[in-house]
Amino acid sequence: MTFSIVLALVFTALPEARPESVGLDPERLALVGAAVESAVAKGQVPGAVVLVGREGKVVHVKAAGMRAVEPVLEPMTRDTIFDLASLTKPVATATSVMLLVERGRVKLDDPFAKYLPEFDRDGKGEITVEQLLRHRSGLIADNALSDYADGTEKAWDRLAALKPTGKPGERFLYSDVNFIILGRLVEKIGGTPLDQFARANIFEPLGLRDCGFLPPEGELGRVAPTEKEDGKMLRGVVHDPRARALGGVAGHAGLFGTADDLAVFAQMLLDGGKGPDGRRVLSEETVARMIDPGETPRGQRRGLGWDVATGFSAPRGTRFGPGSYGHTGFTGTSLWIDPDARMFVILLTSRLHPDGKRAGPTALRSEVATLAASALAVCPVDCGIDVLARREFSPLKDKRVGLVTNQTGRARTGASTIDVLFKAPGVKLAALFSPEHGIRGLVDAEVSDSRDAATGLPVFSLYGKARKPAPESLKDLDALVYDIQDIGARFYTYISTLGLVLEAAKERGIPLYVLDRPNPIGGVAVGGPVRDPEFSSFIAHHALPVRHGMTVGELALLFNAERAVGADLHVIPCEGWHQDDLYDRTGLLWVNPSPNMRSLTEALLYPGVGLLEATNLATGRGTDTPFERVGAPYIDPIAFSRALNEQALPGVRFVPIRFQPRERQFAGTDCGGVQIAITDRARFDPIRLGIALAVTLRSKYRDHWNPEGFLKMLADRAAYEAVLDGKTVDEVTALWEPELKEFRAVRAKYLIYGARDRDGSR
Repeated sequence: MTFSIVLALVFTALPEARPESVGLDPERLALVGAAVESAVAKGQVPGAVVLVGREGKVVHVKAAGMRAVEPVLEPMTRDTIFDLASLTKPVATATSVMLLVERGRVKLDDPFAKYLPEFDRDGKGEITVEQLLRHRSGLIADNALSDYADGTEKAWDRLAALKPTGKPGERFLYSDVNFIILGRLVEKIGGTPLDQFARANIFEPLGLRDCGFLPPEGELGRVAPTEKEDGKMLRGVVHDPRARALGGVAGHAGLFGTADDLAVFAQMLLDGGKGPDGRRVLSEETVARMIDPGETPRGQRRGLGWDVATGFSAPRGTRFGPGSYGHTGFTGTSLWIDPDARMFVILLTSRLHPDGKRAGPTALRSEVATLAASALAVCPVDCGIDVLARREFSPLKDKRVGLVTNQTGRARTGASTIDVLFKAPGVKLAALFSPEHGIRGLVDAEVSDSRDAATGLPVFSLYGKARKPAPESLKDLDALVYDIQDIGARFYTYISTLGLVLEAAKERGIPLYVLDRPNPIGGVAVGGPVRDPEFSSFIAHHALPVRHGMTVGELALLFNAERAVGADLHVIPCEGWHQDDLYDRTGLLWVNPSPNMRSLTEALLYPGVGLLEATNLATGRGTDTPFERVGAPYIDPIAFSRALNEQALPGVRFVPIRFQPRERQFAGTDCGGVQIAITDRARFDPIRLGIALAVTLRSKYRDHWNPEGFLKMLADRAAYEAVLDGKTVDEVTALWEPELKEFRAVRAKYLIYGARDRDGSR
């Protein structure tokens, strides 16, 4: 049998939990099932099963409509087995290939013809295994059905005779042919047909009951039929005609399974390759490599088998992050996974049933993902601007106001703070002040004075010749307002601008209103050395540790008192935010605070990776994943990743890569390095990451790595010298514990927000 699992095995399903127990709003989540029911009622699909999981639990599942409408009506059930179509590619085929890579049987950068010599003709000898997995081989999408008319071996001969339509690696072209070849590779190198290899190495270890090829006769009653072929309804027979011609087992299609099967598989990926019982199916490094889009161009972002950001990415919706990934299937199936949110959404339909004339669930896929992701906010946060608006702007009434802001200053509705205050009754918005990166956050250089096109207001730069508001720019103002999203790191310059604006307000004798926003990486963890006095600068305005764990409102209170500024300061706090909430629990739209800060993952990495960015190390700027990768021409990626992984830093793993940054250090130069994968946000410490990078660079590349810029960012001479002297991560980080303890005591006086209790209350 190629489908069923031996009955002695324990079948696995994820446990179920109430949405609020894992940080989801049950009312919002219920809209997912309602959207599916609506699609069924409109005739978009005959029926569907949708399943949402988070933090290892199933939190929402809905079976709606009909499993079959011909020849008789059959209600949809949760345990319905679907033809998963192209979900076969990542779930069965790519995972099997990567297991062979783990075992040293296959190398990604090898020509695939090394393993299948019959394909080494007509220019295919240069196509690598990786290019097949990323759909960048140059091979056509589908070869003619007639190529399969004379049996399997003849079909392979004709596949081997195909000529590329483009140069390998040149462009993305989604291709069934790529994965048909990869399925053959698994059979050749794995020693068994793809279905048997996947069953023994993936499905059985995960305890999946119904996931496999060629459903057995006894389970056909649970299989959702697709459409009629030669007058007979296809049920338990793969819909894809090429897979059918290959006997029902192929690398591109042929897999069947249930929503609960896919949930276990998705959670395995989120858990870094471990199944529900702790048994390892894939290594953490393999999972990180599979979901890394590498150097694929914008709009063509593919992992090793997984879609990241292409024209096929509708199941992402509008709220899952840029690090999320998934796949679709022609029969109406989809799976999307967001590692940042620790969440996945599965939608299974048989949209071709009964006559193949339905358009499909593309819009529904996007809708259910967006609704599911929007449920992440249990207690939606109102920022200071929202609270101010509810107070009818009373503190600013009859005042001429100057606003320090950028593109991150937004109300919950998405309206910019500029527009909100410009239209506020009784408020005269008279001037704008822009920090580093400009009023719209697009400039990665010095910023000039300008005029805002929408309002006609003057825009005074605070990141040009002057970093502090000039007296002449304040002379006609009655108040200043500050509304900018910080990241939570000492050297992110928006908080230096805050300190200087505070001083300018005091000197002018006008009040400053700080509209508070959450610290996106949380307000609990504090880490890194407290700045030495000699390193006072625009990237180290005050004696803060690298990760300060404060909001801009709290920092304003601290600056005003501890620096004896004495300004007329008013902080308008957020409502609904708690110290232990990261940004993905706020329900707020992510807006890039700066050009290279594009996700919560990058914000979490920044306090550590940012320590190295003033050295001769590329930190991902000029790639699509800033701060998620580091490297240099002098680095051996395999040796570097091994040295970092051997340090066993909690919650993070390192994958060897090569990449070419498009800007800054080593622009246009091939670099060896690592992709950094956060595997457990709760245990991950970005400061230990940064020190580990520095320690490893010093020990392995002493003659190449220039550490001077590291001292500038670290702003602690003792810790810097300890790194140069070859101290371990533990020895270096122990140096600043006494001063960090003192800072925590000072910090406590200015904290505004509390943490959640375990039951989710404050």
